Amino acid sequence: METHGKEEKLLVLCVDRDGDIGDKTEEKTPILGRKKNLDAAVSLALKDPEEPDANAMFEAIRIFDQLKKQNQPKEVLQIATISGSQRLGVEADRKLVRELNDVLENFQANNVILVTDGYSDEAVLPLVESRVPVTSIRRIVMKHSDSIEETAAVLGKYLRMLAENPRYSRLALGIPGLLLIILAIMFLGGWEYQIGIAFLIVLGAYLLVKGFGFDKVTMQFIKWLQEYEPPSLPVQIAGFAFIAGVIATSIGIFLGANGALSSLETIPTVLEEWISLLPMLTGQFIKQSIYLIVFGVCAALSGRAIKWYFERDIRLLRTLVAIVVIAWSSQIFWEASSILIDPTIGLIGGGELVFAIFIGILFAIATSLVALVINLRYGSFFKRRKKRTEEFEQS
Repeated sequence: METHGKEEKLLVLCVDRDGDIGDKTEEKTPILGRKKNLDAAVSLALKDPEEPDANAMFEAIRIFDQLKKQNQPKEVLQIATISGSQRLGVEADRKLVRELNDVLENFQANNVILVTDGYSDEAVLPLVESRVPVTSIRRIVMKHSDSIEETAAVLGKYLRMLAENPRYSRLALGIPGLLLIILAIMFLGGWEYQIGIAFLIVLGAYLLVKGFGFDKVTMQFIKWLQEYEPPSLPVQIAGFAFIAGVIATSIGIFLGANGALSSLETIPTVLEEWISLLPMLTGQFIKQSIYLIVFGVCAALSGRAIKWYFERDIRLLRTLVAIVVIAWSSQIFWEASSILIDPTIGLIGGGELVFAIFIGILFAIATSLVALVINLRYGSFFKRRKKRTEEFEQS
């Protein structure tokens, strides 16, 4: 009587645990079937001829072809490639398990011939054996020539990398070259005894620069200068006016303080004397500094006004009013300083102060009215600012 054996499904499985296939090519894993595996292996080999995973895939295809030629009865063959992740560890193993389950769903294998690059057997084998029996393991290890020519070629390759790659040439060639130049200079100058100190200074400076990242900061600054794009003209004008205003205001404060201290014949040592002299000192400070301080503030505001004019901002009108009022305030402060310095001027000084305040109020009213008229007549020139709200629209 003839017996019919159970059909055997054999899977030739190539495993790329570090995920080079997906990283170096556009192939998506798992890869099922001989043609797709051959195309992926060729693509990976073209991207990186020294890649061990490409050789492992070619070996899996060779094993698959040999088993196909044997033509065993009741044996169904399939070839697949699965990959993990470059991060290795748990992430790579979980990805391998997911892809292996996908392969087994499409091809319910009874046995597996495992093909690896020889570096990940210990991690891969338990994952596969827990789901399907492994009947054979094929490890692919790259062969390297031990000939003198091969060694010289490899050595030459690394020497060229040290010479041509700026990342390594600075350390491998730049520092020794600098030390040799210092050595030669010190020999020519007759400073042989200071050679060790010079070497320590150079090495210490290099370690300091690399340790604190000064070289990276310098390169970033140079890159910023190369890529820097100056702001728009209105912004430049506003910035320049602000800096000029700060300088003028600072100088005015310095002149005021210097003038106030210069007015003292002797430096008081008692608090009561300082209090009695405080009005006079304040008056001297104001008289010596007020024009420069007011000029600095008006210069800064004028820069903003020019910027808002180009931007057609309605705040231009308010800024112009503020400039006029602040400019006239210098006269008010001047008259007030005269009274603080010499209170004996009495009604004459007081009348001039009141007159200055009255004129300042008229200037403020007149400028505000002019700004209002301009806004009513040329309101279309200005862009209305959108009010900011903190309310969220509910859908």
